[in-house]
Parts: sequence; C-alpha cells; structure tokens
Amino acid sequence: MFSSRRPPFTEEELEQQMAARTARQEIISGDTSLPVFSFVQCESTLRRPYGGRMVMREQLERLLQLGKLRSVDLQVMPLGREGNAGVDGPFRVLRLKDGTTVGSNEVQLTSRAIVDPKLVQILEIRYGTIRSQALTPEESLAFSEKMLGEP
Repeated sequence: MFSSRRPPFTEEELEQQMAARTARQEIISGDTSLPVFSFVQCESTLRRPYGGRMVMREQLERLLQLGKLRSVDLQVMPLGREGNAGVDGPFRVLRLKDGTTVGSNEVQLTSRAIVDPKLVQILEIRYGTIRSQALTPEESLAFSEKMLGEP
C-alpha cells in the first residue's frame, strides 16, 4: 500500500510508516490490559487488491485473526446494503481512559480532531447506525472466510 503512494515515500519515510503501523498492531494484539476495539470496514476495501492477490490474502487472514480476539469486534459493510450511514467517509470515535469521547477523521493531506461534544455525539449516533447496518461480527468473520476461498 505504501509503495503505491504518489509522490512516493523516501526509504526513511517508508521505514517510519511501517514502524508506526507495526506499533499500532501491537496495541490490538498485545498481552497487557487490552482496550476494546470496534471496526466496521467496507467490503470494497477487502476486495481492492493493493499489493497483489497474495498481499490481500495475508490481509484477510490477519483480519480473521484480529476478529477472533475477545477485545475486537470486526464488522463488514456489504456493498449491496442499501442503507449506509457511512457514505460521507471514514471517521473514528475514540473513548479515552478518562471517559472523554473524541472523534477524528482523515482525508488527503488533512487530519482533524473533533472535540465539540455536539459533533462527537453526531459521530457516535452515526457509528451506532453503521454498526446496525453492517453484518454482525460473526457474519463478518464468515464473510471474510468465504472471501479467502474465492479465486
């Protein structure tokens, strides 16, 4: 995925990006007190063959691994769903250790923290709706396993 970026990363930037991604993965699958994670991923992101078919297969296998962790709920939003409250683009809702909830979104060249309680509430409502529209975590695992068997 990083090699597809334009303009391309320098070797040093590429190493930094990979190290940061690896560190984030350790948060999810580490052995210390685990935070709870809930993700909804659009089916299109599971079908786009970044890096080739083998890389996508490895990504699907990794998602299946993560989806089986007790601290992770992974859901898939099928392309065929008529209702999708996430059509305005990706965002995150984060509940911090002190109980505060914030939001964030990233678009090309811009990252934005959302701290206004009214806007955060809108994101929370939207995320709840998206979760209800997506496949359940169990259905999503079965869906991803089925995709592994596709040519």
